[in-house]
Amino acid sequence: MSTVHVTRRSDSGSIWLLPTTALAWLTAVVWASLSGALGGLANAFMPAYAALVAVGIATPVLAYFSVPAVRHATDRFGLRWLTLMHVWRIPAALLFFWYGALGELPTLFWVLAGVGDLLAGCFAATLWWRPATRERLRRIHIFGFADFVVAVGTGLAFTLLGDPRMALLTTLPMALIPLFGVGLSGASHIVALHALTRTEVRA
Repeated sequence: MSTVHVTRRSDSGSIWLLPTTALAWLTAVVWASLSGALGGLANAFMPAYAALVAVGIATPVLAYFSVPAVRHATDRFGLRWLTLMHVWRIPAALLFFWYGALGELPTLFWVLAGVGDLLAGCFAATLWWRPATRERLRRIHIFGFADFVVAVGTGLAFTLLGDPRMALLTTLPMALIPLFGVGLSGASHIVALHALTRTEVRA
């Protein structure tokens, strides 16, 4: 069974584009939550918060497909690390379980999102000791994307229904999941599945 390698680019500085952008994004989310901007938005019109989540997903995807520098940086980052990044979903799952057990999130939402994230994170973590073969990467990202669709869809449904418990997602640490982690996860699944079809990705 062969391991997937992404073609390296000579512009070594491009490898810092993704982590630098992610750090700036993370900082913006933390500031928006601590300043009360997210809470104010949720109080005024909660569906607008859902729109922010959608923007967080669409922006990196559009950047990948339309900005060559972003695609080159992704190639240099590598599919293995792009996949291992999903280990973050394990602590996210624990947060869902914690707040769900306290009754601060809708039951259906925290069960589906928590269990799905735990499984997706553990599945991604297997790349620490197993080779990143094309088929293994494809399975991890297909499963992770399915969980992503279920969790985001369920969360969106409760948000549009006006469930007041969804306001928890505007406060730290939970705000990091929909406004940072969800965007990175959704975009990286789409990017990885697309990259696995490209000739530059050799199996």
